[in-house]
Amino acid sequence: MLYNTVLATLFLPLISHFSSRLAPAPPKDDKILNFELRHYHAVSADAHVAFSDAPPSAQLLDAPYTIRTRNISTFRPPSFQEFSRVRSLSRHGAAESLHWDEEEIPAPDVESRQTLLLLAKMTNNAYVEPDSVEWYKLDGNWTVAYPFGWEPDADGFKGHVFATPDNGTVVLSIKGTSGGIWNGGGPTAKKDKLNDNLLFSCCCARVGWSWTPVCGCWRGDRKCHQDCLEDALMEESLFYPIGMNLYNNLTYMYPDSNIWVIGHSMGGSLASLLGATFGPPVVAFEAPGEKLAATRLHLPSPPSTQHIIHVYNTADPIAMGTCNGVLSTCSSAGYAMETGCHLGKSIVYDTVSTLGWYVNIGNHGIVTVINDVLGKPWPPSEQEGKEVPEAKYEKDCMDCYSWEYGDFP
Repeated sequence: MLYNTVLATLFLPLISHFSSRLAPAPPKDDKILNFELRHYHAVSADAHVAFSDAPPSAQLLDAPYTIRTRNISTFRPPSFQEFSRVRSLSRHGAAESLHWDEEEIPAPDVESRQTLLLLAKMTNNAYVEPDSVEWYKLDGNWTVAYPFGWEPDADGFKGHVFATPDNGTVVLSIKGTSGGIWNGGGPTAKKDKLNDNLLFSCCCARVGWSWTPVCGCWRGDRKCHQDCLEDALMEESLFYPIGMNLYNNLTYMYPDSNIWVIGHSMGGSLASLLGATFGPPVVAFEAPGEKLAATRLHLPSPPSTQHIIHVYNTADPIAMGTCNGVLSTCSSAGYAMETGCHLGKSIVYDTVSTLGWYVNIGNHGIVTVINDVLGKPWPPSEQEGKEVPEAKYEKDCMDCYSWEYGDFP
């Protein structure tokens, strides 16, 4: 696999560099963590993961990201190889339980509005280069002279890596969809769209005669060939397999660190899938429903997914799973965003009832969430003596109930 041979030549110089840094401190309850930008990461068209260091001057001069934490229990597979073995058996119809190791680790304090706001800003920055006017300069002093690893023609995974000064906690921020209807497009837009339509559609984005489906699994009359659909999601060039390699690379670089994963939109869904795979704390903003994709990918289910937190608002049709149908903005742009069920717990801001917002694709953007949702006190929560809505599991949620899946030659 990529993280075996490629890592030996790509990351050994970085490993020796990191080993000279301080060892991570033991976890404590209600701890304050300060994060600095450490790397940029990108994945090229041939699925090679590229990391590069932020300039040392930027690390020294910039104000840190301050985030409040709390300890949680999470579950991790005993090894990636064992996880892959059990997953492969499931794909071939042989059920076997995976033994999960329970750990107590520091995670973002998702009951803190300021913590969610800072993570949202870090998530926004996954879309842009640090010298962009769209980069959030947290605490008033965040400046980076130039980015590394973001080639102009790169069309794959992108984002940033942040770390505490002692390497105790590392945050992987994954870029979401870059499309004309919400982020202005860009070199990743085509592959983003392919992944969106594979992960979040009921059957290969087969929604009408005018569409070109992303896989050949539709069998007519709302029937979909299950094995064909699952095989389509296993391509190594797709974002979930690349995300697994990237996460493995990061743990190789930071073997003793506590890793968090965050993201917005599709980036949030991918963060959640990585959280279900490896057990790191996850905070996903305005993510499409990824629960059905986790089933199709045959991810072994951990005993609990409380470490995965979704944050979204009710006026966002993508996160709510309602951006579909022939008249929807998503459909007109060629996106079949048909799923709305999420893994883990969800912090749902009812912007429709509280703020009088209309359901609109414009309410999906992370900047809207930062400025108009998380950037201000939330009245319903304040009335209950809280800062944010309570994180809850989604109940009675079902995706694609009108479709039939099975062996349809």
